Amino acid sequence: MNRHASAPVHSESEFPIVIIGAGFAGIGMAVELLKAGIRSFRIFERASEIGGTWRDNTYPGAACDVPSHVYSFSFEPNPNWSRAFAESWEIQDYLLGVVEKWGLRSHLQLGTEIVEARWDGVAGAWTLTTDDEQSVVARVVLSGVGGLVDPSLPDIKGIQSYTGEIFHTARWNHDFDIAGKKVAVIGTGASAVQVVPSVAPQVEKLTVFQRTAGWVMPKPDKLYSEQAKRRLARHPMLLRASRFLKYWLSEIMGPMIFLDSKRLSAIGEKGSLAHLHAQVKDPELRRKLTPKFQFGCKRILISDDFWASFERDNVNLVTDPIEEIRSNAIETRDGALHECDAIVLATGFALGLASAPFPIFGRGGKALDDVWADGAVAYKGMTVAGFPNWFIMMGPNTGPGHTSVLVYTEAQIAHAMGAIKRMMADNLKSVEIKQAVQDDYNAGIQGRMKHMVWTSGCNSWYLSSDGSNHSLYPGFAAEYVLRARHWNASDYEFASF
Repeated sequence: MNRHASAPVHSESEFPIVIIGAGFAGIGMAVELLKAGIRSFRIFERASEIGGTWRDNTYPGAACDVPSHVYSFSFEPNPNWSRAFAESWEIQDYLLGVVEKWGLRSHLQLGTEIVEARWDGVAGAWTLTTDDEQSVVARVVLSGVGGLVDPSLPDIKGIQSYTGEIFHTARWNHDFDIAGKKVAVIGTGASAVQVVPSVAPQVEKLTVFQRTAGWVMPKPDKLYSEQAKRRLARHPMLLRASRFLKYWLSEIMGPMIFLDSKRLSAIGEKGSLAHLHAQVKDPELRRKLTPKFQFGCKRILISDDFWASFERDNVNLVTDPIEEIRSNAIETRDGALHECDAIVLATGFALGLASAPFPIFGRGGKALDDVWADGAVAYKGMTVAGFPNWFIMMGPNTGPGHTSVLVYTEAQIAHAMGAIKRMMADNLKSVEIKQAVQDDYNAGIQGRMKHMVWTSGCNSWYLSSDGSNHSLYPGFAAEYVLRARHWNASDYEFASF
């Protein structure tokens, strides 16, 4: 028998583990720990409930743009999704169900934010400080805080002087009734393509402010009948087959989305333009909605009703830049005033990969922010030299541009589990990625970026201020999984007690 696969030799009190964040990554990590017989973990979540993205995004039309059968844990398949692309409430219900099934409530500490972390090399442990001044010791930390959690608020002149209702899509004010109101939406990205068609029939007037047109593809959504759901429940192989086929379809389409190939991009552009022509009859409106950048350079959007919304009499597309927000209107550079009772900020999120989520001090007191001063880097997106026993879920260069993020997340969970099992079996004080291994890996990642469409000239949230990409993985998800899933001891330095 492989001694590294044997039962842990430590008691729970001797090997405390902390998971930061109770979204998909944190919950998935907790379940895998339980499956391995490890119960010595706590999950800290700053919000009052689990769910992350799907707890926060409750705006009208909020849904996933990845098929439901793929956007779920492989170990918790769900035959009961109501539709091909689940809405946010249903994904949140799914996560709540996983928490209840695995009894994770007893491990959760909600409403508690980690605000600092310091490594103690003598003890071989991290000391974490919470916002209510608790001091928590952990042998291993698994950070699942996510990169797209804090809303990005636009720096627009006069925004503080606005007297109407204003809120971000991720902080939707459900107490405000938009029916019959004049509403402005700033932004035309992933949340806007869902919000706009959802609220357009309800409001008196909807004014959408577009800075850059995006590529939109048809959304092959459908409701699953009760009969179909019963069939999937009775025959799990059918559900696994659906997941398998949908995943590999996204992989096959991947090169068209992430490679800097004009020939491949043209395929996507042709399909998107055909979709535009089918939905919008006005040539001038089509011109305004036609992107000027290469397909895939920014996030591909999917919708069957976003472009069609601009054909409505009560919807107006504004492409002139916003100059200033006044007390009851938005003024554009051409001098026009657009009166509105409410402003919806569909302006995305402040990318959390450029800096540490809170002060983190590793070996020798080195701050992670200092290590990342020239860009966030990590070995396979998960571990950073100088920060032993710290594992990042969905860290630098692990974002997918074409498929389900959970494919990457589950590989990272498996990697971290390999390290934890080795530490517990061999009584290791610490495991730390070798600097040379990390440097070689990231040099390879950045070397491939010149072949990716994200560096073809558009300005997107994928890129840092210097134009480098520390967000997405430059390749197939299957390749990342093969590289990241297994924890290779030769990549790491060990310290024993």
